[in-house]
Amino acid sequence: MTLPEYTLLALSSLFVIVDPFAAVPAFLAMTAGNTVSERVRMSRTASIVAGLLMLVFALVGKWLFRFLGITLPAFQMAGSVVLLLVALDMVRARVSRVRQTVEEQTAGMGKDDIAVTPLAVPMLAGPGAISTVILLHAKADTLPKHLLLLGSIVAVASSCHLVLALASRGTQWLSPIAMRVIERIMGLMLAAIAFQFLINALAELGVVSRPAGG
Repeated sequence: MTLPEYTLLALSSLFVIVDPFAAVPAFLAMTAGNTVSERVRMSRTASIVAGLLMLVFALVGKWLFRFLGITLPAFQMAGSVVLLLVALDMVRARVSRVRQTVEEQTAGMGKDDIAVTPLAVPMLAGPGAISTVILLHAKADTLPKHLLLLGSIVAVASSCHLVLALASRGTQWLSPIAMRVIERIMGLMLAAIAFQFLINALAELGVVSRPAGG
């Protein structure tokens, strides 16, 4: 594979699997009570965390998983639990404890929780992104390709911040009632995504057959 071909492969596959546009509705619903500046700050934090996680797995992911005895199905199952906890609270229009604990609320730092979990992990840098990074690393047989992979990860992470920040500034016209409706709808969708993670993990383990398009 030539260098331009690898560059195109890395950029396109990473952007498609991370898919920041798919995270926009859930991000807006889960931050309905936040200001625009707070949303922009959370999008920046989430993009940095997601980018750093993908960089780590691009460098040592294959050996780290092997050393710890962790499989991708196990990571998918863990991600499904985190998403499901948030989804259930969204459907009930409650502040998720995954997002904000009592102690953190008292300290005034709870609003940042969503940036790391579940936004950065597993919504942006989920099992699919991590496995894609590891596969791309395996295909990089020269130093320039390794460097291009790292650059592609930085570019995709930057695009995540750009997409989420632009979405944050475009919701000022939405009423609180509209945001509540969106929150409940996205809660249902997040629950579906959580169960899809679980189904994919079980399919990889051979417990169930892989669904079409899975």
